[in-house]
Amino acid sequence: MIRESDLKGYKIPQEKERLIVNLFADDTSAFLDAADKFEDLQTLLDKWCFASGAKFNIGKTNIIPIGVEEYCKEVILTRRTGPNMTPLPANLHIAVIGEAVRILGAWFGNKIDAEHIWAPVMEKIDTHLARWARGGPTLEGRRQIIQMVIGGMTQYLTVVQGMPATVEKRLTKRINTFLWKEKGHNPVNQKVILGPIEKGGRKTGECGP
Repeated sequence: MIRESDLKGYKIPQEKERLIVNLFADDTSAFLDAADKFEDLQTLLDKWCFASGAKFNIGKTNIIPIGVEEYCKEVILTRRTGPNMTPLPANLHIAVIGEAVRILGAWFGNKIDAEHIWAPVMEKIDTHLARWARGGPTLEGRRQIIQMVIGGMTQYLTVVQGMPATVEKRLTKRINTFLWKEKGHNPVNQKVILGPIEKGGRKTGECGP
């Protein structure tokens, strides 16, 4: 219904179809041109909800202005996407510069801090590693814990968001500290540690994309 509407959406170079909506489970992301009217989108969503029996939670809607910084600031200040456009409804949240909005596990926004996005993940990793360390795992056990905790908790976000070099460096340090806890230092070259077990490595996994 939305794709067949008159909403302009986004035109992507070398793509025949415009980007207008992305649906996944109960998550809906709509992409509107500055000339598109939000009330037209709302009308379409109301019709779709009525026909399907679903309920669209407009109160949880987040709007992320896209464009040059001056334009984004103007949208945030005036709640208008253009000089002749109707103001966006007051109950809709417009993300300010630097504010990250989570969509399907990834974070989007204007001038968002990549390290800040990773902070909760790092804290969660530290908590889990500390809990596992209390059990006194062997070197092999520590290797498996590293793969399960650090690998498991960073894989998705790294794919969809990317990993800053500073975060990669801190994770590498955490891996070495946890792996060689009982020795107090790392007695083996880092490249060897990352290598396959049959060649003397521990195959702990490498941080980063």
